[in-house]
Amino acid sequence: MPLTTETSSLTRGEKTKYRLAESMKECMCHTPVDAITVRQITENCGLTRQTFYRNFMDKFDLINWYFDKLLIKSFEYMGQGKTVQEGLQLKFSYIAEEKEFFRAAFRYDRQNSLREHDFQLIFRFYQDLIQLKTGAPASDDIRFLLEMYCHGSISMTIEWVLSGMAVSPEDLARLMVEAMPAKLADLFASFGVLTE
Repeated sequence: MPLTTETSSLTRGEKTKYRLAESMKECMCHTPVDAITVRQITENCGLTRQTFYRNFMDKFDLINWYFDKLLIKSFEYMGQGKTVQEGLQLKFSYIAEEKEFFRAAFRYDRQNSLREHDFQLIFRFYQDLIQLKTGAPASDDIRFLLEMYCHGSISMTIEWVLSGMAVSPEDLARLMVEAMPAKLADLFASFGVLTE
Protein backbone atom coordinates (compact mmCIF):
# COMPACT_ATOMS: atom_id res chain seq x y z
CA MET A 1 0.00 0.00 0.00
CA PRO A 2 1.46 3.39 -0.96
CA LEU A 3 2.27 6.12 1.52
CA THR A 4 -1.08 7.57 2.50
CA THR A 5 -2.15 10.08 5.06
CA GLU A 6 -5.62 10.61 6.49
CA THR A 7 -6.87 13.41 4.23
CA SER A 8 -8.73 15.15 7.04
CA SER A 9 -5.42 15.71 8.85
CA LEU A 10 -3.73 17.33 5.86
CA THR A 11 -3.61 21.05 5.25
CA ARG A 12 -4.91 22.36 1.95
CA GLY A 13 -1.32 22.88 0.77
CA GLU A 14 -0.36 19.30 1.66
CA LYS A 15 -3.42 17.95 -0.20
CA THR A 16 -2.35 19.93 -3.27
CA LYS A 17 1.20 18.56 -3.04
CA TYR A 18 -0.05 14.98 -2.77
CA ARG A 19 -2.35 15.58 -5.74
CA LEU A 20 0.60 16.80 -7.81
CA ALA A 21 2.70 13.84 -6.62
CA GLU A 22 0.00 11.36 -7.66
CA SER A 23 -0.17 13.04 -11.06
CA MET A 24 3.62 12.88 -11.42
CA LYS A 25 3.55 9.18 -10.54
CA GLU A 26 0.90 8.55 -13.21
CA CYS A 27 2.99 10.42 -15.80
CA MET A 28 6.05 8.39 -14.80
CA CYS A 29 4.24 5.16 -15.72
CA HIS A 30 4.35 6.02 -19.43
CA THR A 31 6.87 8.86 -19.86
CA PRO A 32 10.56 9.09 -18.85
CA VAL A 33 11.19 11.66 -16.11
CA ASP A 34 13.25 13.96 -18.33
CA ALA A 35 10.39 14.11 -20.88
CA ILE A 36 7.63 14.93 -18.36
CA THR A 37 6.58 18.57 -18.35
CA VAL A 38 4.97 20.64 -15.63
CA ARG A 39 2.08 21.17 -18.05
CA GLN A 40 1.52 17.38 -18.26
CA ILE A 41 1.56 17.07 -14.49
CA THR A 42 -0.91 19.91 -13.92
CA GLU A 43 -3.26 19.01 -16.76
CA ASN A 44 -3.36 15.41 -15.56
CA CYS A 45 -4.66 16.48 -12.12
CA GLY A 46 -6.66 19.57 -13.09
CA LEU A 47 -4.41 22.13 -11.41
CA THR A 48 -2.69 25.18 -12.88
CA ARG A 49 1.00 25.73 -13.54
CA GLN A 50 0.84 28.62 -11.06
CA THR A 51 -0.35 26.22 -8.37
CA PHE A 52 2.51 23.88 -9.22
CA TYR A 53 5.11 26.65 -8.94
CA ARG A 54 3.64 27.89 -5.65
CA ASN A 55 4.47 24.47 -4.24
CA PHE A 56 7.56 23.27 -6.11
CA MET A 57 10.52 24.77 -7.97
CA ASP A 58 10.43 22.08 -10.66
CA LYS A 59 9.47 18.42 -11.23
CA PHE A 60 12.64 17.26 -9.45
CA ASP A 61 11.68 19.25 -6.37
CA LEU A 62 8.32 17.42 -6.48
CA ILE A 63 10.03 14.01 -6.79
CA ASN A 64 12.37 14.82 -3.90
CA TRP A 65 9.46 16.07 -1.74
CA TYR A 66 7.59 12.82 -2.26
CA PHE A 67 10.71 10.78 -1.57
CA ASP A 68 11.19 12.77 1.65
CA LYS A 69 7.68 11.76 2.73
CA LEU A 70 8.62 8.11 2.28
CA LEU A 71 11.96 8.45 4.08
CA ILE A 72 10.51 10.39 7.01
CA LYS A 73 8.49 7.33 7.96
CA SER A 74 11.53 5.05 7.99
CA PHE A 75 13.63 7.65 9.84
CA GLU A 76 10.89 8.08 12.46
CA TYR A 77 10.88 4.32 12.88
CA MET A 78 14.65 4.21 13.38
CA GLY A 79 14.49 7.16 15.76
CA GLN A 80 11.92 5.50 18.03
CA GLY A 81 14.38 3.01 19.47
CA LYS A 82 14.17 0.56 16.57
CA THR A 83 17.21 -0.80 14.80
CA VAL A 84 19.01 0.33 11.65
CA GLN A 85 18.03 -3.00 10.05
CA GLU A 86 14.34 -2.46 10.86
CA GLY A 87 14.51 1.11 9.55
CA LEU A 88 16.11 -0.08 6.31
CA GLN A 89 13.51 -2.81 5.96
CA LEU A 90 10.73 -0.26 6.34
CA LYS A 91 12.36 2.04 3.79
CA PHE A 92 12.72 -0.81 1.27
CA SER A 93 9.10 -1.86 1.89
CA TYR A 94 7.96 1.67 1.04
CA ILE A 95 10.11 1.62 -2.07
CA ALA A 96 8.61 -1.74 -3.10
CA GLU A 97 5.09 -0.37 -2.59
CA GLU A 98 5.94 2.63 -4.77
CA LYS A 99 8.09 0.68 -7.25
CA GLU A 100 6.84 2.43 -10.39
CA PHE A 101 7.69 5.83 -8.92
CA PHE A 102 11.16 4.74 -7.82
CA ARG A 103 11.91 2.82 -10.99
CA ALA A 104 11.23 5.94 -13.06
CA ALA A 105 12.92 8.31 -10.62
CA PHE A 106 16.08 6.23 -10.26
CA ARG A 107 16.42 5.85 -14.04
CA TYR A 108 16.90 9.61 -14.22
CA ASP A 109 20.41 10.43 -12.98
CA ARG A 110 21.03 14.02 -13.93
CA GLN A 111 19.91 17.39 -12.50
CA ASN A 112 18.61 17.21 -8.90
CA SER A 113 18.68 13.42 -9.07
CA LEU A 114 17.02 11.27 -6.46
CA ARG A 115 20.32 9.42 -5.98
CA GLU A 116 22.06 12.54 -4.67
CA HIS A 117 19.03 13.59 -2.64
CA ASP A 118 18.84 10.12 -1.05
CA PHE A 119 22.55 10.26 -0.22
CA GLN A 120 22.25 13.65 1.50
CA LEU A 121 19.26 12.55 3.61
CA ILE A 122 20.73 9.22 4.69
CA PHE A 123 24.21 10.58 5.35
CA ARG A 124 22.76 13.39 7.48
CA PHE A 125 20.51 10.94 9.34
CA TYR A 126 23.43 8.68 10.31
CA GLN A 127 25.61 11.66 11.27
CA ASP A 128 22.81 13.00 13.48
CA LEU A 129 22.37 9.57 15.07
CA ILE A 130 26.08 9.41 15.91
CA GLN A 131 26.00 12.96 17.33
CA LEU A 132 22.92 12.11 19.41
CA LYS A 133 24.41 8.90 20.83
CA THR A 134 27.96 10.18 21.48
CA GLY A 135 27.41 13.89 22.06
CA ALA A 136 30.06 14.66 19.42
CA PRO A 137 30.29 14.72 15.64
CA ALA A 138 31.61 11.62 13.89
CA SER A 139 35.39 11.36 13.68
CA ASP A 140 37.04 11.79 10.28
CA ASP A 141 37.54 8.01 10.00
CA ILE A 142 33.90 7.23 10.82
CA ARG A 143 32.70 10.02 8.52
CA PHE A 144 34.73 8.53 5.64
CA LEU A 145 33.34 5.03 6.27
CA LEU A 146 29.83 6.42 6.60
CA GLU A 147 30.10 8.34 3.33
CA MET A 148 31.43 5.28 1.50
CA TYR A 149 28.73 3.05 3.02
CA CYS A 150 25.90 5.47 2.14
CA HIS A 151 27.07 5.77 -1.49
CA GLY A 152 27.33 1.99 -1.76
CA SER A 153 23.97 1.31 -0.15
CA ILE A 154 22.24 3.79 -2.46
CA SER A 155 23.87 2.18 -5.50
CA MET A 156 22.69 -1.24 -4.35
CA THR A 157 19.19 0.10 -3.64
CA ILE A 158 19.01 1.53 -7.15
CA GLU A 159 20.25 -1.74 -8.65
CA TRP A 160 17.60 -3.60 -6.62
CA VAL A 161 14.84 -1.31 -7.88
CA LEU A 162 15.92 -1.31 -11.53
CA SER A 163 16.54 -5.07 -11.68
CA GLY A 164 13.04 -6.01 -10.50
CA MET A 165 13.39 -6.31 -6.71
CA ALA A 166 14.08 -10.06 -6.70
CA VAL A 167 15.26 -9.91 -3.07
CA SER A 168 12.69 -9.15 -0.36
CA PRO A 169 12.94 -5.87 1.61
CA GLU A 170 13.81 -7.95 4.69
CA ASP A 171 16.66 -9.72 2.94
CA LEU A 172 17.96 -6.52 1.38
CA ALA A 173 17.99 -4.80 4.79
CA ARG A 174 19.87 -7.76 6.27
CA LEU A 175 22.40 -7.68 3.43
CA MET A 176 22.90 -3.93 3.84
CA VAL A 177 23.64 -4.36 7.54
CA GLU A 178 26.01 -7.26 6.84
CA ALA A 179 27.85 -5.12 4.25
CA MET A 180 28.44 -2.28 6.70
CA PRO A 181 32.16 -1.69 7.40
CA ALA A 182 33.13 -3.40 10.69
CA LYS A 183 34.16 -0.19 12.46
CA LEU A 184 30.84 1.44 11.60
CA ALA A 185 28.83 -1.68 12.48
CA ASP A 186 30.63 -1.90 15.84
CA LEU A 187 29.75 1.74 16.56
CA PHE A 188 26.04 1.26 15.79
CA ALA A 189 26.04 -2.03 17.73
CA SER A 190 27.51 -0.19 20.73
CA PHE A 191 24.49 2.16 20.58
CA GLY A 192 22.19 -0.87 20.54
CA VAL A 193 20.64 0.18 17.21
CA LEU A 194 22.20 -2.10 14.60
CA THR A 195 20.01 -5.22 14.77
CA GLU A 196 17.69 -6.88 17.25
